[in-house]
Amino acid sequence: MRDIFTALVIFATIPFILASPPFGVLVWSWLGFMNPHKLCWGFAQTFPFAQMVALATLFSLIMWREPKKIPWTRETVALLLFTLWMFFTTLTALNPADAWEQWDKVWKIMLMTYVTTMVMTTPRRIHLLMRVTALSIGFYGVKGGVFTLMTGGSFMVLGPSMTFIATRGAIALALNMALPLLRYLQLTATRGWVRLGLGAAMAFTGLAVIGTHSRGGFLGAVATAFFLILKTRRKVLYTLFLGITAYGILMFMPAMWVERMETIENYEEDASAMGRINAWYFAFNLAVDRPIGGGYECFRPWLFQRYAPNPGDVHDAHSIFFEVLGEHGFVGLALYVSLLAMTWRSCTWIQKKASQASETRWLLDLASMIQASLVGYVVGGAFLGLAYFDLFYHLVAVVVLARKLLERHLAGEEVNMGDLRVFG
Repeated sequence: MRDIFTALVIFATIPFILASPPFGVLVWSWLGFMNPHKLCWGFAQTFPFAQMVALATLFSLIMWREPKKIPWTRETVALLLFTLWMFFTTLTALNPADAWEQWDKVWKIMLMTYVTTMVMTTPRRIHLLMRVTALSIGFYGVKGGVFTLMTGGSFMVLGPSMTFIATRGAIALALNMALPLLRYLQLTATRGWVRLGLGAAMAFTGLAVIGTHSRGGFLGAVATAFFLILKTRRKVLYTLFLGITAYGILMFMPAMWVERMETIENYEEDASAMGRINAWYFAFNLAVDRPIGGGYECFRPWLFQRYAPNPGDVHDAHSIFFEVLGEHGFVGLALYVSLLAMTWRSCTWIQKKASQASETRWLLDLASMIQASLVGYVVGGAFLGLAYFDLFYHLVAVVVLARKLLERHLAGEEVNMGDLRVFG
């Protein structure tokens, strides 16, 4: 029954997508971040809903009467260069069969990132996109927080199977990135009960991160919370809220969780941590010997035999940076880090310019919270191989859209900056 209901809901969106490509982007984002079909038990789990929605969105885009133009900024150019470079490293990959399979996933993410920059061009569309994004991932924050509360933190919070966020580290990273986005929704909410509900969702999401038992997730949560305090309004009140929430969470968790977190300080004695370091050396040695990298899915036993200090200790990259370095070499890493840095700097520019008028205040909050989300991505991602996580590229698109919108406003164009309505 759940499969049938989910399929009917998704199929029911197709006519609306054909009439409006922005609606298609919203549905694509919902499917990509919440993965409702992965919560089913039958045919819906493997049905290509995302592909169907993407094709409908592209067809709608072709027929759309509004201007269709990619905003060529330093971020979108860097993203294009990075995508082309990844295609080249796939052509020369050491593990071609698995590399092409991974490329088939990545290029679709990049394509829809560009579609997003083409159609989500108004304040209302950007705000709707942030709502769908934050609430889709926030669903797992509330669900995971309730689960942790009910089980006393004795069991791990995991994401839906067969998705980017299936493992405990991956769902922890996604939730850390979602926390600031939920805070953005809270800052722009006009109704008191909505703000209270979002505050509760943030508390449950924080509990869910702890409930993953992920050490990288814990470090990411600390970094994200600290940056949130620096960037959010009402710092004293928010610091008090975070402090009370964090204290309650830490006192609630069982002793085994505390023991696991303590291994962060004694990583030399932890086999998992040393395995990650071995994988990082592998990536570096591979890139030195082969500057273009080994292509997607090169973290394989037969290559560890050649490049790893401990050939028998085979691990995944366990780091967004070493993942890119090993798979796409120093050029790929430079493009990837440049994209991160450019997006960060655009957020800073938006904050500076948007603070000059009350009608652009929401852009200030948006850029600040996206920066906090990027902190969660970088810190958590330093210990997790999620370099191609679509949420990061999604946020790059949102920053590009926000900056272009603010530039138009500052140039004197008529832009209804205050239109953040959900309906109407």
